[in-house]
Amino acid sequence: MSELETGQTAPQFTLPRDGGGILTLSDFGGKPVVLYFYPKDDTSGCTAQAIDFTQLKPQFEKAGAVVIGVSPDSAKKHDKFKAKHQIGIDLVADEERKALEAYGVWTEKSMYGRKYMGVERSTFLIGADGKIARIWRKVKVSGHAAEVLEAVKAL
Repeated sequence: MSELETGQTAPQFTLPRDGGGILTLSDFGGKPVVLYFYPKDDTSGCTAQAIDFTQLKPQFEKAGAVVIGVSPDSAKKHDKFKAKHQIGIDLVADEERKALEAYGVWTEKSMYGRKYMGVERSTFLIGADGKIARIWRKVKVSGHAAEVLEAVKAL
């Protein structure tokens, strides 16, 4: 599958969400969506990233955008993660990796010489028109949420 690029229509998905129920990307048509992919709930980097997005949630909302986090963890695990760290953004469970693969973020990784498949920490800014406005790959957590907020404001 070819890598997604800016200007392309964002792949649709319907996935289980924290708190029960499902979340469908098309539910947010007409408003910008910050879709960020992260490896695992309750790890240091993923926790810091979720907290950063939660702290900036009022500014994202003021700019008309919604923030959605996606990982291969279960919705039940997301619930525990959100409660433990007071996470205030939507988290969806992609246990079958359908969205992860559609967005090209389920990739081969390497740690200590061992190769394995995992989530490349990435963020996609989807415009109100449903097209990808900006992509960040191999994200470093520090300052990232603020950088994404600036991009949302520039839409």
